[in-house]
Amino acid sequence: MAVAVAVFTQSARAGVLRLASFHTQLSRAGPGLLLRDLRRGEDAQIAATIAVIAAARADVVLLQDIDFDAEAAALDALAGALAASGAPYPYRLSLRPNTGRPTGVDIDGDGRSHRARDAHGYGRFNGQGGMALLSRYPIGAVRDFSAFLWADLPESRAPLVLGPEALAVLRLATVAAWDVAIDLPDGPFHILALHAGPPVFDGPEDRNGQRNADELRFWQLYLDGWSPDGPAFAAPRFAVMGTLNIDPEKGEGRRDALRALLDHPMLQDPVPLRPGGGTETADWPAPVPGNLRVDYILPAAPLVVRDAGVLWPLDDTGPLSSEIAAIASDHRLVWVDIALLPR
Repeated sequence: MAVAVAVFTQSARAGVLRLASFHTQLSRAGPGLLLRDLRRGEDAQIAATIAVIAAARADVVLLQDIDFDAEAAALDALAGALAASGAPYPYRLSLRPNTGRPTGVDIDGDGRSHRARDAHGYGRFNGQGGMALLSRYPIGAVRDFSAFLWADLPESRAPLVLGPEALAVLRLATVAAWDVAIDLPDGPFHILALHAGPPVFDGPEDRNGQRNADELRFWQLYLDGWSPDGPAFAAPRFAVMGTLNIDPEKGEGRRDALRALLDHPMLQDPVPLRPGGGTETADWPAPVPGNLRVDYILPAAPLVVRDAGVLWPLDDTGPLSSEIAAIASDHRLVWVDIALLPR
């Protein structure tokens, strides 16, 4: 199905870096199926996703829920389709996520140790629903924290909800956690990227809620000077971005960790709004869970934010239709424009 790509009216300007985070639905039921669908060029959902990404005209796009393959063939195919639509991203990053990676342990207590819920992150195959980065600027140094053990986080909540076997092996990041330097002409800009797990789909022990809180607290500690390995983080220009999977006011989850991140003195929350108002970024059925704000871009506090928004068309009269946005994903793309002032 062909979808015409519309140009987002708030186009990128000189001296401005546009960041975008988009929880896609570029995950399929088995390995290789996303690449197959991309190469066929007949998938309406993929076409709609390309339209959304191209319309945003971002300089750097963090994608969630995109299947990983070792050769990055699917990501390359997506980039080729985006380039053909007028949105070239010559620099890309794809690292093996924790989704579908076996732990060998019965994590969910059902007596089996090889099912999707027993992986480091939920997944029916290795790499299902991973994370990727698209950039118009070169990608520099990368620190991948995805292998960091949950139990090793200072004051970890893992001992509250895990048995000894799981405690010894389970990683903190449900999907992935990266510190990626984007090499801008005037110096690096760091993307602190994550896709935290949803604080639901567990039992009264609230294992997923506790893990979600610690996934967010990891970045709070990282900004405070703690490091899981190597030197402490000290970059002046950065943004925490990705799917945090928790709303500041509604739905389930342990909001103390989210609030600590949103209120961190090194960060600012531009509170992107969708057209007509509202901070929600996910279009979910009412009344439960309902539309929630779960996708975030939190720039460093000293940076000047020129504009921000949620790419959520109200109808079919604008440059990107509400129908196409809904076909692409039940999440909506979030974008922030940052002034590139001298460091």
